Order: sequence, then C-alpha cells, then structure tokens
Amino acid sequence: MQRAILEDGRPSTPVEESEIGLSRTRRLVRAVKRAWERRGLPSKLLLLTAAFVLMAEALIFLPSVANYRVSWLAERLTAAQLAALASEAFPGGEVPSALRADLLRTAQVRAIASRRDGQRRLVLPVEGDLTIDAVYDLRNDPKSIWDGIAIKAGQIRDALGVFFARKDRIIRVVGASGSESGDLIEIVIPEAPLKAAMVSYGLNILGLSIIISLLTAAVVYVALSRLLVQPLTRITRNMLHFSENPEDPDRIMKASSRIDEVGVAERELASMQTELASLLAQKNRLAQLGLAVSKINHDLRNMLANAQLISDRLVDVPDPTVQRFVPKLIASLDRAISFCNSSLQFGGATEAPPRRELIRLKPLVEEVADSQGLPRDGEIQFFADMDDTLRIDADRDQLFRVMSNLVRNAMQAIEAVEGRTDGAIHVAAHREGRKVLVDITDNGPGVPARARENLFKAFQGSTKKGGTGLGLVIASELVQAHGGTLKLMDASSGAHFHIELPDRSVH
Repeated sequence: MQRAILEDGRPSTPVEESEIGLSRTRRLVRAVKRAWERRGLPSKLLLLTAAFVLMAEALIFLPSVANYRVSWLAERLTAAQLAALASEAFPGGEVPSALRADLLRTAQVRAIASRRDGQRRLVLPVEGDLTIDAVYDLRNDPKSIWDGIAIKAGQIRDALGVFFARKDRIIRVVGASGSESGDLIEIVIPEAPLKAAMVSYGLNILGLSIIISLLTAAVVYVALSRLLVQPLTRITRNMLHFSENPEDPDRIMKASSRIDEVGVAERELASMQTELASLLAQKNRLAQLGLAVSKINHDLRNMLANAQLISDRLVDVPDPTVQRFVPKLIASLDRAISFCNSSLQFGGATEAPPRRELIRLKPLVEEVADSQGLPRDGEIQFFADMDDTLRIDADRDQLFRVMSNLVRNAMQAIEAVEGRTDGAIHVAAHREGRKVLVDITDNGPGVPARARENLFKAFQGSTKKGGTGLGLVIASELVQAHGGTLKLMDASSGAHFHIELPDRSVH
C-alpha cells in the first residue's frame, strides 16, 4: 500500500495517516458547517423539510420492501403446496417427468419437500447438486410486542441483504402447511427472480416516494414559509431598515393583527422602536440645548462678573441694611458664577466628585431659606428642626444645591395653590451612627401619582407647566455621588423627601 508523504519528506506511519484522515474529516465538517451557516432561513427550511420527508419515506420504504419479499416467498410456498397436493394423486407419489417440469416451472422452484402428520416426503427432488446459501423460516409466532419488533427488524435486514447478495444464490424457504403446527412445506429456489421482483417493486415505490416527498415538502415549505419565514424575514428587514435611520417614524414596524407569538413579536418590536425613536429625538433636543447653553455661557458669566464688581463696591456703603445683605449677595453671585462655569456638566458623563468636609448643617439650611426669600410673612413659614451642633460630611456647594432644589420645589408647590396663606416647609435632620438623615416636608398639594413614576427622570418628572424636571434629577445625582439616597416618602398630605447621607468612613 502506498504511504502518504509528509511535509518533511518522510513516509507517514499508520498513526500519522489516521491523524491526517481525522484532520481532513474535521475540515470537511467545518466547511459543511460554514456553508450551512451562510444559507438563509428559507433555504435552510427547504433543505430540512426535504430531508425530514425523505427520512419519513425511508422509514416507510424499508418495511414495504420487507413485506413484499415475505409476500413473494409466501406465494412460492403456496404454489409449492399445490404442486405437493397434485403429486399425491399419482400412485406412490411418483410424478412423471413432463408433469414434474411443469410443476417446477409453475412454482418457480428447484425442489419441494413437505411434512404432514409427522412424515417427511420429498415431493419434487433436486436435479443435480445444489448448494444452499441461506435458509429462511417464515413460520413466525411472536410471543410479545418486542418479539414482533425483532421479527420485523430481521425481515428488513434480510430484504436489504437481497439487494447486496450475488446473483446465483440458492436459498431454502420453510413455511407452515395446513392447520397442524407440525406440518410444513419447504422449497429450494434461486434468489435471482426474487431480487428482480424486489428491484422492480423498489423502483416503483421509490418513484412514488419521491413524488410524495416533493409534494409534501412543497406543501410544508409553503405553509411554514407563510406562517413563519415570511413574517420573520419581514421583521428582519424592518430592523435593518430602521437601523439606517432610527429617527424616521415611517421606518417603525407596522404590526399585523396576528395574535400568536409572531404578532406579539411584531407589536413589541414596534413599541420598542417607537420608544427608541422618542428617546433619540429627546437626546437630539438635549444636544441642541447643550449647544445653546454653551453659546450663552460666556456672555452670562461676563454679566455675573460685572454684577459681582458692582456688589463689591456696596461694601463701602455705611448703611446697616446694605451691610447686612451685601455678604449674602456676594455669596449668591459667587455661587451663580461657579454654577454657570459647570452648567454643561449635566450633559457630560458625571458631576464633579464631591469635596467633602465636616460642616454644620443648620447654617447651610438657613442660608438656603434666605436665598429663597423664606420665611414669607402671611404666606410660607420655614422651620429648621435640627441641633445647632449637627455636622454633616458633605461637599458644601453640592449639598447647598440639593437643599435649594428641594426647598424651591416645595415653595413652588405651595405657591401653586391659590389663596394659600398657611404654607409651611420643615427641614428636620438628626444623626444615626455614621449617617445623617434629613427630611424635607411641606403642606402643599403633594406629588401627583402620574409624576411619581418618572420623578427622577430628566424632562419627565416635572409637576408644573413648563418645568423641566431637572431639579430632582440633579439633586438625586449629587446625593448618590456622596453614597447616599434621595427618596420620596408616603405622606398623608404634602410632599416628604428623605435623604440618607453616610459619612466617608462608612465606605
């Protein structure tokens, strides 16, 4: 046997040849897998449908051929039994040679033997020497369902063996004869006529199976294509079309009226695309807003800087009232300029990291109230309920923004109620271990149910006309940057916001 030559020029060993064959098989499997993966869903469905139908036809074809073989042999046994009965009419059972030839030709056998009442008789003896290549017993009496399955499997195996056997085989077939269990009939026949008959029958069955397979595959393919493939193809094409321009509302999926899983997928895809298009439009508006803010930021800083220079000159005015308000005015302008410098941070990735320090909370809360013009006699009262020595570990400017946003929201909610003269805002705080708890409550109309779901979402949680909803979003982000939480609590009246702010040592 010629050996394969390796890359280094030496002949390969049997082990290396086995490895080479295994490698080629793996490459072939990978190539078939890649070819399958490159095919589209319709062609895959067509190939699978044809394959499954052919498998079903094969399962029908094999038992059919096996049954035909058994029937053909049973016919030969019946003809042989008739010949045996005819031979009994002659004295001594000796059949004349002319009649003997006619009987053998009619039965298509070489020899016939029978056994009746326990006596075995050679009805038509063999002429010359014959070699029996195989023996088949058609006397089957299955005792259980498993015996029946085993017998049927054996018949299928024997039928397949006929197609691959040599042409000049001689077989002996044994079958039952009469009603007695011991009676039998035996024949010796050439297998060539059986093989020719089985080939003819098999070709007929094969042609019919191919026609049935093609018709069945076509019907199944059309049904599955209309039911599944076409809707999935339409969904896929829509997804690709939508991805080219997600902001175009005309590219959103038009869901059908189907109520099955495909209809659910279409409706969910349409809903997702609608939501995505809305979010993208909102992002674009935010980008445009950020661009506009960046353009006015420089001029606004200059205006605030001029106001700061003018307020600095008020320090020299000896009026006591002016002297009392000038520091607060200067502090407010400083915060405004600082906030203007960082006005675009909301559009960036995150807020600036907090620069934390231990600060007294009550003066900061009173400063917040003062900046909002609270309290207002006869309109809104303001209460800071906390110990004077309470200290909180936080960034002072960021905490001022948080408290200012919450107090401003409470004040605006109370002012929205016409004729309200008993408004009140309470800010209470106390320390529990290594965290400070702050509660901001008011006796306003409270937060509407429709606003609670999107309360901490930009441009969605505002409760007043024209509001952006950014105040609570910014406050929540600043609190989270400190490792704390900002929550809306349930309240019988008004609104109640709860802040938990842990010390740095907790983290």
